[in-house]
Parts: sequence; C-alpha cells; structure tokens
Amino acid sequence: MKTIAESIGSARLHAARSIIIIAIAELFGTSLWFSINAAAAELMRSWGASISDIGLLTVAVQLGFISGTLTLSLTGLADRFSASRIFLCCALFGAVFNAGATVIEAGNFESVAVLRFLVGMCLAGIYPLGMKLVVSWAPDQAGTALSLLIATLTLGTALPYLVHWVGYIWDWRLILLVSSSLAIVGGVLVYRLGDGPHLPKAVTTKSMRVGNVLQVFRIPSFRAAALGYFGHMWELYAFWTLVPILLQFTLLGGSASGGEVSAMVFVIIAAGAIGCIIGGVASRRFGCGPVAVTALAISGMCCLIFGWAGPSLSASVGLILFLVWGAAVVADSPQFSALSARACPRHLLGSALAIQNAVGFAITLISISITTGLVEQWHQAVIWILLPGPVLGLIGARTLWRNNRGADAST
Repeated sequence: MKTIAESIGSARLHAARSIIIIAIAELFGTSLWFSINAAAAELMRSWGASISDIGLLTVAVQLGFISGTLTLSLTGLADRFSASRIFLCCALFGAVFNAGATVIEAGNFESVAVLRFLVGMCLAGIYPLGMKLVVSWAPDQAGTALSLLIATLTLGTALPYLVHWVGYIWDWRLILLVSSSLAIVGGVLVYRLGDGPHLPKAVTTKSMRVGNVLQVFRIPSFRAAALGYFGHMWELYAFWTLVPILLQFTLLGGSASGGEVSAMVFVIIAAGAIGCIIGGVASRRFGCGPVAVTALAISGMCCLIFGWAGPSLSASVGLILFLVWGAAVVADSPQFSALSARACPRHLLGSALAIQNAVGFAITLISISITTGLVEQWHQAVIWILLPGPVLGLIGARTLWRNNRGADAST
C-alpha cells in the first residue's frame, strides 16, 4: 500500500502535469486572439486597410470577449456546467469563426469584424475557464499556477507573430488557419483532462442570481485586486496593439520589413511570459500583492519614460525599453487574478473571475479605440494615454502591498 507521503507526492505530480496540460491548451486556444493582427501588414497592403481598421477588428474581439464573459458570469453558466466541456466547445467554435475570415471577400471589414466578435465570445470560455481549471487542480498554488497560465496566454497572443515571421511569404490566411488548428488541439487536450478535484458541486440557478455574483465587489480584498487589475487592463491590450505600429513607424522609421517587425513584436510580447514566471516565483516569497503592485509600477515607469523621451531614443535603447515593458505589463495579471480568486467565495469562483474579466476588457475597448485612432497624428505621444491605467491601478490596489507583504501567494 502507498504511504500517505507517497499519495500526497503522486497527487502533486498529477496536479503539476494537469496544470502544464491546461497551460499548453491555453497557449493554443489564445492564439486566436491576435491572429488577424499578425496579418495586419498584408491586410493593409492587399485590402487597403488603415490602422484604425485594424483597431476596429481588435475592438471587435474585445467586445465579443466582454459579451461572452458577461453571459458566462451573470447567467451562472461558468459555475453550472463542466469547465472542461465549456472550454472544448468554445475552442471548436472559435476555430471555425477565426478560419471563416479566410473566405471573406477583400475589403469586407464588416463581415470580418462580426467573425472577430464571435471569436471574442468564444475566448470567454477559454481564458477565464482556464483560470478556473487551474485553481481546480492546485488551489494551494494559485499564484504560481496562474502565472504559468497567463505566461502561456501571453505566448499565445504572440504566437501569430511568430507564425508570420517564420512564414513571411505565406498568404495571411494561413496564419489564421494555423491558429484555428492549434485552438482545436487545445480544446481536445482540456476535454481529455477534465475538471480538477477541488471544485465545489455545480450551484443552483437560484444561488446564481446576478445580485449574488456582484456581491463579490463588496469584499475589500476582492475590490482592491479588481481595481488594480482594471488599471492594468487599460494599458495591456492597447500596448500590445500599439507595439507593431510604434516599432514600424517610430522607432524603426519604417525601414524594417514586415517579417522583421513581426519577429520583434513576438519577442516583446513573449517577454511577458518570462515576466509572469518571474512574478510567480517571487510571489511565493513576497506574496501576490507586492509582486502585483511592483510589476504595475515598473510598467507605468516604462510608459512614462517612453512618453517623455521616446522621440530622442535610439532604436536599440527603445527596443530594450519595450522588452522591459513587455515583461512587466502582464506580470501583474496572474497575481491580481490569484488575489481575486482567493478573496471570493469558492462557489462563485468562475463567475467572479469572468465578471472581473468582462469589466477589465470593457476598459480595453476605450484605450484601444482612443490610441489607434490617434496614433497616426500623435505618434509616440499617444503612449501618454496609457499612463492613467498604472497610476489609477496603483491607487486602487494600494492596500495589497500592506496586507500581503510577505504573504505566500500559494495560500
């Protein structure tokens, strides 16, 4: 017979394996998110798309994600059905909608925007449900596990740029087809794994009334984590959207090829994965709160430096700054999410995380729309629009440093 120690070790090994599988599935599933952005140069050339057109397609995904997360949270679907099954269904449908853009006739941005909206709705069943699955397998390792998950989400966001770089001579449609294929694989991986053993039983419809879900914002620790997360979200997706534009038309002066820009964008966004991993390790020693506010502060400083000194920076110095910024801009996300997960009632976990995501992504609609609409006139100065996010986020999350100093993120 196995000893208690052997049983515990076996359970931890199984949990670690499960988290890795979920992380890989998240990497593949979230490659749908920026797949069209990686093809932006080709769309601008062959379809006559403008920067604002690409911004519109990005906003469509965000709006779909918001609609999906609100549907999952306010109806209680996120906590009434198997998370692994929801993940699979959303990955399959998301892959179909993503690939559907390849058969749209040139210049029909309205139809592409509708498909991107539907992709965003499907992503609502991939990203928040992935977080719920991670917590279901390792509730005592939330900070570290979510760091790995969001690291892979960050790589998933960057992945289409890598595909574009590797296959620069490919037709842009192939980028979308590759990301759709990866999403299907990710959905199957999660479905085969199933839900973790640490989820409560499915809750009833009565207990999932809208008012009950919204009550989580009355919990001080949840509210502080959510406010920090909201400030972080104002900056994050707008930064990711602006990176290729600022690289090509400001730092590099339009001298780099599309393939070279894609390679740089991949490295900058992928640096966020390293930032998440470092943050996860640091959270085990210093606590989620201090790590989250430190990363948000570093990100805000990078924004301030680029806004103030951007025009005078050389290309090499600017790229280094973008690498640091890319690492810090997302490193706080898993820590804020872990704090939120720890603060909310267990039976509302999926819905609480989903509604926090919904509000956060609603904020990205505003920042993306404003910055992409002004970048052609403002150039580097458009970065100033991102600065209020870290500043207000730090103000909202200020209690997290005091209340979590030295706290183990895994508790």
